Amino acid sequence: MTASDDTGSQPESQTTPSGQPKAGERRRARVLAMQGLYQRHFSKSPISDIEAEFMVDNDMSNVDSAYFRDLLRGVHREQADLDRTLEPFLDRPLDEVDPVELAIVRLGAYELKHRIDVPYKVVINEGIEMAKRFGGTEGHKFVNSILDKLSRHLRLAETRPR
Repeated sequence: MTASDDTGSQPESQTTPSGQPKAGERRRARVLAMQGLYQRHFSKSPISDIEAEFMVDNDMSNVDSAYFRDLLRGVHREQADLDRTLEPFLDRPLDEVDPVELAIVRLGAYELKHRIDVPYKVVINEGIEMAKRFGGTEGHKFVNSILDKLSRHLRLAETRPR
């Protein structure tokens, strides 16, 4: 039994030797944030209530919970701006985008814009994987297309051919 087991507290996140959170913990944080954003789309509950519910109802011991909170709060706070950023790259009106795929591309847009510590290829790949798991049959193609175009717009220096 570890010290954290004695107190009942859970570690925020495990890190790699370089001090970075483990990829799986970030992946789980993204999935939970996407699910929270999806829930918010329909429930209109305050984001703080959704965050609290997710923190209680899910085993957060293998989740980068700080990353989860940043994504959930950040996408919610900047949703209107993110939507304006996304709209030129969409092939349909925003209100016609599947709610799961919309949550994923908003999340990806937020990461591309604000989390430059995450390579753009990781953002795109994580979005595709979430769309394959949770989205419609062809949803991953839509997510890939939007995040790829957006990455060339928001991460010009990183995506520029060398």
